[in-house]
Amino acid sequence: MQSHSALADPGISPHRPTRVAAEAALVEHYPRLVRLAHVILPSSLGRHRRVLAAHSLVQKSFSGARRSGPGRLPAGRRGGTERVPAQRGAGRPAHAEDQATERRSTAGDARDWLREQVVAAALTAARRPWRLTLRPPLPAVFGLRLFPRAGEADELALERVLARETAEVRAAFALCVLEGLSPRSAARLLAVAGVSAPDTALHGAERVRAAAGPEAESLLLGAEFDPCTVQTRPTDLLGRRHRIRLAALAAAVLLTAAATATAALRPVPEAGPPLAPVLAGALARAADPDRLVRAPDERWADTGRVDLTVWPARGPMTGDRALLGRALGAWVRGSARPGEPGPRLTATPDTPTTPPTVPARLLYAGVVDGAAVVLFHDGVRLARYTEPPAGRGPARLDLARADDADVTTGAAVVLARSSAGARFLLAPWIAESSVRDLLRPDVPAARLGVSRDGVTDPVPRASAGCGPPPVLQLRSSTRIVEDHAFLLADLGELAPVHLTWTPEPGTGAPSRQPREATSAAGLGAWARSACGLPALRGSGVRAVNRWEFARQQLPERAGAATWTCTRADTWTGHGRVDVAFEDPAGRARPVAGTAPRGADTAACGRFGRHLLAGTYWTAPSGAGYYLAAGSRRLTGVAAEGAVSAAVRGSVLAVRTPARGPVRLTGTLSDGGELRGWGG
Repeated sequence: MQSHSALADPGISPHRPTRVAAEAALVEHYPRLVRLAHVILPSSLGRHRRVLAAHSLVQKSFSGARRSGPGRLPAGRRGGTERVPAQRGAGRPAHAEDQATERRSTAGDARDWLREQVVAAALTAARRPWRLTLRPPLPAVFGLRLFPRAGEADELALERVLARETAEVRAAFALCVLEGLSPRSAARLLAVAGVSAPDTALHGAERVRAAAGPEAESLLLGAEFDPCTVQTRPTDLLGRRHRIRLAALAAAVLLTAAATATAALRPVPEAGPPLAPVLAGALARAADPDRLVRAPDERWADTGRVDLTVWPARGPMTGDRALLGRALGAWVRGSARPGEPGPRLTATPDTPTTPPTVPARLLYAGVVDGAAVVLFHDGVRLARYTEPPAGRGPARLDLARADDADVTTGAAVVLARSSAGARFLLAPWIAESSVRDLLRPDVPAARLGVSRDGVTDPVPRASAGCGPPPVLQLRSSTRIVEDHAFLLADLGELAPVHLTWTPEPGTGAPSRQPREATSAAGLGAWARSACGLPALRGSGVRAVNRWEFARQQLPERAGAATWTCTRADTWTGHGRVDVAFEDPAGRARPVAGTAPRGADTAACGRFGRHLLAGTYWTAPSGAGYYLAAGSRRLTGVAAEGAVSAAVRGSVLAVRTPARGPVRLTGTLSDGGELRGWGG
């Protein structure tokens, strides 16, 4: 893919330009250089610090340029002596053209040299990001937070994929896609920048580019990756005032200690780590119930961010400072040791259990089924504190990830569980609520009662059949989303799981377009996959999508089979995939995958849009067949091994008595190859 860069495939700059030339090239290409640094830097820096670091690296990049003097003898110089400039009116068009060519070459060399410096500096910073944290670079911004404008869904998905890659892969991806370098030139530049294995980085970049598709360059040029067009927000104003006071107090203490040490003419031993007072102050503020953040009651109806941050504080005990203080204290102190009194701590996978260092947001405080319950949100986690009546056991603190919740995944939280069922606290934007049995899609959803504070009646756990989880069917208020209904399944954690569905080809649905599973077809599809949901309990799942990627007419007129891929995305962004073959009766049989069970994979997601799977099948007549089918972009299927066959199209059926391993390969419409599942 070609870039709109001035040079489509520049090489490595052969010399250092002068500072004047370097500064001129920096000003001309500043936005592209900053975007390049921004892509390479890790997202763990945070959006604000990452933007400032990208600008700092680019602004420092020209400092290595030479002050003056020749760095390389360009055309027009002989024996180290510069050609005498032409006199005014001398009429030397050929010489003027040579000078213009030389200036363009010098400008191009300066830009290429700056690109090398930026890539090398960004890779060094990515390997040691703690240096940027301990020593904030210039430019610096005080009292404001900067961050790029939010991109579209595809840009955000690409950002998450790049965040999981190494800095070397991000650099190779940016050089090839954003800068338009050829693989050879990119490898040479990476080697100059200190990358020990440029080929490995390029392979990783090709993997990311293949997943992003033909829109890779337009995605990198989007708002999500533009650190020069930023939005501003204030910092924590209350926290800033306290930090300033704390800094002033610390400065006074240091001055006093210095004066005492000077007077005594002997060193004063350190009382403890320098950060200890700051950390203690932060924990004290986080444990103060008077500092809890409370959103206005109607904020959710007039905001561009509909998630947990706009939940108002609800419940009859939101003013009980004693209860709130005990709940915050339990969170700040952590869990009790075995044999000691105190709250018992549980956390979903990959959820940090560290205490909060900033005041949390209060979502609920009240009595639920006889126990006092307090619900907090600190921007990353949900924390539920449960205090049973006296003599009925210790308090409990449950933590769960919730840092990317939205209208659906932030629509309900489990407040309590009892023998009668689970009670949920619904988001303020939920207008209708009901309960549905996934195994009985034809039965209408049963209305679910909700109190004024948003607490539901108990939702009993399903016991029939394979024991699928209870499912809430919720509808958003028309004040934010018109006629938007969706399903949430309770898998035993604080936040229920969002269920979606991608229809099979030929139904008129856009390619790779998950939709809400509330239609008759969607409910019927999930009725065939409901028994697989209990296996996801306790794994930190955020959303599950069932994709019917192929439909195949079986041999011997045995009916039509459906090939499905069920992807469970966790709150960390990782995905777990199960591929299955469903016979005409709806019985599902799992298909072995190329990725180990539980391993992260892009398959069936936004960056894994193509799929091919195969399995053995026995016809009603007793004859054996090997079947394979792929998604809609496949134009050919080939099998090797125990079965050898090749066909045009996306489905294959071969009569065979074999039962050995098969290696499947699919051909995509763009000529690429796809490895199949079930080999």
